[in-house]
Amino acid sequence: MTQHHRSYDVVISGASIAGSAAAMLLARRGARVALLERRSDPAAHKVLCTHYLQPCAYPVLDELGLIEDLEKVGAVRNEARWYTRWGWIEPKAAPGGPELPYAYNVRRSTLDPLMRRRAAETPGVDLLLGHTVTGLVKENDRTVGVRVTGREAGDSEIRARLVVGADGKDSAVAKFADVPGRTFTNGRFSYFAHFRDLPLKDGITHSWFLEPDMAYAMPNDDGVTVVAVIPDKKRLPAFREDLEGAFLQFVRELPEAPPIDRAQRITKVTGTVNYPLHSRRPTAPGVALIGDAALCGDPLWGVGCGWALESAQWLAESTGDAVTGRGDLAAALTVYRRRHRKALGGHQHLAADYARSRPFNPFERLMFSAAARDEAMARHMHMFASRLIGPLRFLNPVALARASAVNLRHRGTPARPAVADTGRLH
Repeated sequence: MTQHHRSYDVVISGASIAGSAAAMLLARRGARVALLERRSDPAAHKVLCTHYLQPCAYPVLDELGLIEDLEKVGAVRNEARWYTRWGWIEPKAAPGGPELPYAYNVRRSTLDPLMRRRAAETPGVDLLLGHTVTGLVKENDRTVGVRVTGREAGDSEIRARLVVGADGKDSAVAKFADVPGRTFTNGRFSYFAHFRDLPLKDGITHSWFLEPDMAYAMPNDDGVTVVAVIPDKKRLPAFREDLEGAFLQFVRELPEAPPIDRAQRITKVTGTVNYPLHSRRPTAPGVALIGDAALCGDPLWGVGCGWALESAQWLAESTGDAVTGRGDLAAALTVYRRRHRKALGGHQHLAADYARSRPFNPFERLMFSAAARDEAMARHMHMFASRLIGPLRFLNPVALARASAVNLRHRGTPARPAVADTGRLH
């Protein structure tokens, strides 16, 4: 039974990075925000994560005022190099040109509490820990609030002009709002662990595209390196038989493998064998979804954190006036929905196709091989991998023509095998 009611302009379910960012950005625009988190521990954090903030997220971090905080806690600027059968792609700034865009590698155990604390310090935001959304309050087929329960909250209602689901891929808000969506099977699985004293060339992120297998090693804050393997599911029996042994052996066999046996592993090997991609309509009457609640990509690409921050920013920019009564909320949500779809729909389409665990298609072979051979193409690849340009710009006619010219100059040059006699490459 409902015991009491509270009213806000916005109620956000989920106080991880998407929810915390949205709370700060909306409150700065004058909204009164209830930021709900089902966990009671202010230091709670997401464990299954790439811990990678794509360069596309840098403008959001800058608007939030978090750049200095991230530098102080030791977040690592995420330069990267990528292994392919044609060799390493190593993006570098053009001579005399600007530095390449970057953001940060930072563990969620560092990032989540930092952002949650900053949100709680923002005027207009009430951080309500230990509050679980149990349903939506609706009037005339429009959501006008949430029902919550918690040890301190009891059973209550929180009314708001807008309810935001920032509650992850299994979003309860999306479920209660009957938001339609699509699910895409992932043909790979993923395991990772954290290590200390694991040197990497130039101290930067390494990724291995082994067609169809994948792996990466990413330096993070406090001298910790995250190592992940993302193999085709045909390898799953070996991992089920001996998880740690299969994980370590996979890493040892990588081209120019990091010296994992000389490093100190500080966490257990953890992961998931089934991680489908999904896309949901990001709005319903009185409801908006951000982060993984709206779109859950393939962890292979490390896009989740960046898109969580960007979608929070898009929502605040689209609805900031409307949630404070200065505009039409339905129209504002339409603007957000269209912006979300335009920015991320193409990326998700390509990711869902590659998640079928297939070798590179002809366009991918063209672009990856050229990027391994040409500095300008490597920079172009970096812009796409950073999600600063979309598929149409990545595969525009000029880029395709340049890639073709690069590869013609290298015609007859043998491809470099990744690992001899493993049959891992095609």
